[in-house]
Parts: sequence; C-alpha cells; structure tokens
Amino acid sequence: MKSRQFHITRRTALVAVGAAALALTGVAGTQALAADFSGKRIEWIIPFKEGGGSDTWARFYAPQIAGNLPGGPVIAVKNIPGGGSTKGSNQFQSRAKPNGLTILGTSGSTQFPYLLGDRRVRYEYKDWTVVLATPTGGVVYVSPGLGVMSAADIGKLKGVDLRYGSQGATSLDLIPLLAFEKLGLNVKAVFGMKGRGAGRLAFERGETNIDYQTSSGYLKKVTPLVKAGKAVPVMSWGALDSGGNLVRDPTFPDLPHFAEVYETIHGKKPSGEWFDAWKAFFTAGFAAQKMIFLPKGTPNDVVQAWRDAAAKTIGAPGFKDKAMKVLGTYPQKVGPDAELLVNTAINVDPKAKEWVRNWLTTKYNVKF
Repeated sequence: MKSRQFHITRRTALVAVGAAALALTGVAGTQALAADFSGKRIEWIIPFKEGGGSDTWARFYAPQIAGNLPGGPVIAVKNIPGGGSTKGSNQFQSRAKPNGLTILGTSGSTQFPYLLGDRRVRYEYKDWTVVLATPTGGVVYVSPGLGVMSAADIGKLKGVDLRYGSQGATSLDLIPLLAFEKLGLNVKAVFGMKGRGAGRLAFERGETNIDYQTSSGYLKKVTPLVKAGKAVPVMSWGALDSGGNLVRDPTFPDLPHFAEVYETIHGKKPSGEWFDAWKAFFTAGFAAQKMIFLPKGTPNDVVQAWRDAAAKTIGAPGFKDKAMKVLGTYPQKVGPDAELLVNTAINVDPKAKEWVRNWLTTKYNVKF
C-alpha cells in the first residue's frame, strides 16, 4: 500500500514539475517574442524631399515615438523622393523586412497615384499595417507682389498669370489644380517638384507666385514668410464636419475654405460631378493625410509595440500643445481608429475616380 502511494505521489510530483517547467517555458517564450529594439536603428522612409509637410511631420514624431518603443532605438528619417512619391513607397513594398526596423510615412500624394491606377505604383496599401494616422489641412498663399493683401482680395487674382510648382497631377496636387481651375484662376503648373517642400522653395525664389502647403509645412515653413510680408494666405481647403460638410479648418479659422471662396467669386455654391469628385479626393487625401505603416508580415508583438509607442506619444502630457504648433489642431489616431481612416483613404467612389481620371487625361494628358 505504501509502495503504491509512493508511486502515485512521485508521479503527481513529476506532473507538477513538468507543468511548472512548461509554465516557465511559456513565460520565457513570451519574453523572447516580445519586441525589443535595444541598440537598433530604425529607418523611416519619407517618399519626398526634405522640408515639406511630410518631412516636418516625420521629424516631429521620430524622437518622441523612439523614446516610447521598447529599448529606446534611434529613428532616422530617410527621404526617397521621385516618381511623384512612388519611388520610396515602391522600395518599402519590395525591400522592407517585417521586423519593425523599417517604416513608411505616406501622404495623400502616395494615396492618389494608388487610387488612380498610376502606372508607376508598385505598392499595395492592403498589404501594410497602419500604426498612426494624422488628418491635416492645407493653406494656399500667394506673392504679395500680386497686389493681394488678404483673403478678401482673392478675386483680384482672376485674369492674372499665376505659376504653381507641382509634384505631379496625380499626386495630392490634383486638389489645388482642380480648385484653381474651378475658381477661374489662370494657373500654369510647373511640374517636376519632388515634394511640397520643393514647391515652397520655388515660391521663395520667385519662380512661382502661388503655392500651397499641408498644415505642418505651412505652420513651420510658411508662417515665418507671412510674418515677414513675403507671403499672403488666401484660403484653406477646409475640413469636414460630422455630417460630411465642408467647414473652416479649425487650425486656420480666420481663412475662408475653398467652397466659401468659390461662392464669393461665382455667386453660388459649388456643386455637380466635379465638386463631388473634388470632395471625395479631398476626404481621401486629408482625412488620413499622413500615416505610418509597417510592412506585410510584421509579427503581432512588433505591431503592438509600435502602436503602444504611438499611443503613449499622443497621450503624453503636453503633446497637444507641441503638436498644435507643428501639426495643427487635428486628432491623431492609432489602432482601430487609424484603420478606419485608412479605409476612408483607399476606398473612393468609383464615379469620383472615373471623373478625375477623365479630367486628368483631358487637362494634363495623363496616361493610365
């Protein structure tokens, strides 16, 4: 009897030891799988030249997110312009390894070629995992030499020869190009700019006399020009309220939005297929204008580490005050909220896409 009890007790003990070993293995395995970027250098690809809105946005976020990632790695912004913003995005699609050490910062100028079927696009948004999404706005400004002193004088631009530095008609620039046309402005697009930063520099050199920047680029790079009397803001693109109506941009409440300016010039509100298309692309390009993505196949623990770092960054004390000066007063989104914005950005009404493609073909001889 004692012998049988001894065997049962010994067998129970062995089972308990085995269970404990498995538990320890499980813990160790979890720890081994937890993302750790200690001593690592992370490359953040921005498919535009230095100095534009996307570059400003990335350099604002990089050190803050890095400090909230496990191990406190270094995040280095790498600018890869070219192909109307498609070159850097194509490289990310084909070369980025799913280890969390390469991320991509996109903008509307990455999204629009994708939506329109631009032949240079070799990337697929549906392959990527979003970390953070940043809505934004945009401001149009002109040279003071045109005789425009404020937004109220924008009507004086009708009949004036205007030059605009563009990175391509299928980029985010289709928003201003279509808006300028419908306002009845005589704007000649000077193509070949490798980002909005290059467009701003052309304006500063006097090569162009009308320009626009997304909110981050405007706040950091153009505001000093306005204060120095070298640029005059005339309108914003606006923002969308909860009902989908175009309203004034909360970051620039003193500036009329595009629809207000249209009504001032033409005496009626904008409407019709062209406006539906403009608004659809405005929504796609600005509601989630700048986003951080991880490549296809990135492990869940790495994705979660990035999302946690982004959430800690935007939730940190004082972040909103810092962001307001650089990014504007727009809500930053992570997790499911960011995923909803991605869906908005890459799913546009087919009718709107068809209208824009026809317009681009007719107006700028774009081949699809």
